Amino acid sequence: MTHQKIRNMEEFAAASGLSRPTVSKYFNDPGSVRPSTRERIEAAIEKYDYRPNIFAINQNRKLTKNIGIVVPHLADPFFAEIARKIEQRCIEAGFWPMLFSAYGEKKHENDILDSLRSLRPAGVLLAPLGRASDRAEIEKFCRDVPTVLFDSNIDGLGEAFVGSDNFSFVSQTVEYLTRSGEPPSFFEMRTPANPNANKRRLAYIQMMERLGFEPHVIKVDGEGWEFEEIGKRGALKVLKAGGLPTNAILCSNDRLAIGFLSACYDLEIRVGRGEDCALRVASNDDHPFSKFTCPPLTTAAHDYDSVANCSVETLFELIENGGSFQRRTETLFPARLVLRSSA
Repeated sequence: MTHQKIRNMEEFAAASGLSRPTVSKYFNDPGSVRPSTRERIEAAIEKYDYRPNIFAINQNRKLTKNIGIVVPHLADPFFAEIARKIEQRCIEAGFWPMLFSAYGEKKHENDILDSLRSLRPAGVLLAPLGRASDRAEIEKFCRDVPTVLFDSNIDGLGEAFVGSDNFSFVSQTVEYLTRSGEPPSFFEMRTPANPNANKRRLAYIQMMERLGFEPHVIKVDGEGWEFEEIGKRGALKVLKAGGLPTNAILCSNDRLAIGFLSACYDLEIRVGRGEDCALRVASNDDHPFSKFTCPPLTTAAHDYDSVANCSVETLFELIENGGSFQRRTETLFPARLVLRSSA
């Protein structure tokens, strides 16, 4: 049997035989109505296949239940993984997460921020593009909407920043590689897309000098977020030219390292610690696919759970404080060295 399409909450309330305020109260907080009423409403939801327009409901509240989540590039598995964890935490807390990807473009990032303003979110978790971001636009947005930055820090923007300690990543990988073999060269993009790359390069140079070794930074051409392709193309050029100062390579991030490993495969260069291996390759991030590369990639791992949980908890605290803190806070989580066959 088919039923007439329910177009709005008034029609749903009439069809279910309940008052509009009771139905609205349920959709705002199912636990706020009596169990028998809740069962009746949920039976009507199933019968009429009704889903309320949450955005319209929220516009009528002073404080909405929407949480905006903005990442630079959702096709990057790192951002997909951390966004998934943030979404789960928001849902568990009774909020409605809205996920947006800037896909590496400043204009798109600005458009997303404009759209979020119109949705009046309770707060926003923003991982900005960084170097490519429009600082003035983000600064303006943060004045209007309670915002916590994560992963990519732009000094002074947002009420708080939560991310990973880039020095912790590189200090562990450099220390391990120098202790277990030749000191590493650092492999990176000439024009990094993410500001974390600059911090990792500086940490590499600092660690190498602290340990008494000469730093060697190898920069490869390429812009944008196609890191694997840039890494492979750059590695092929460097390897064919015989331009490696040492037999150990530390890549700025795992996606570049995946491209580097692919280039080694094409050139039949064995990677690992065996006697027949010519190179050791390590990296930073613990990309979700890094344990499935060939050979599996030695890397320094993000504490995904801690970054996601702290980002969400900091935003909830910010919302409860009326959208501002007395001072901007920064919380960094250390990396964890993960040893695999590539180094």
